[in-house]
Amino acid sequence: MEFNLLDLLMKRRSIRVFKKEKLENELIQKLIKAGLLAPSSKNKKPVEFIVIDDRDTILKLKACKNKGIIGLETAPCAIVVIGDREKSDVWIEDASIAASYIQLEAEDLGLGTVWIQMRKRFSDFDNAETEVRKVLNIPENYGVLCIIAVGYKNEIRNSYNENDIDNSKVHYGKY
Repeated sequence: MEFNLLDLLMKRRSIRVFKKEKLENELIQKLIKAGLLAPSSKNKKPVEFIVIDDRDTILKLKACKNKGIIGLETAPCAIVVIGDREKSDVWIEDASIAASYIQLEAEDLGLGTVWIQMRKRFSDFDNAETEVRKVLNIPENYGVLCIIAVGYKNEIRNSYNENDIDNSKVHYGKY
């Protein structure tokens, strides 16, 4: 069967409800490999990942932000995407690409994901990045971009279709 990236992109949707079933280590390694294969500016590779499959730690991460964290309620795995700010001034862009690669690989493997933004978000106590840094003992020179909640899908989301593509957003030659 021929691989079609556009089909995969149409199919990938944010999943916020997961089955309790733990992910096999082989699947987690494939997700991480996808993230590690992501391009980075000047090939500096400032992006790193913290894989969490401990339920108590995932719930502590959920408490690091006051909104938009429903995916962590049932996720059997969370991947925290961080970037070394001293290594690259565009770590945010590099980490975003790596996180997207992980999400696409997850979809290709039949898994669901949701991106949970941490950078520039808040908890009831402090900013979300600071809270995640405390829970996971992340050094200060690392920025915390997001947490990707990942697991086996326990909800059905319809794929996008051609009607969902807004071609008015495309300009040729000039705006």
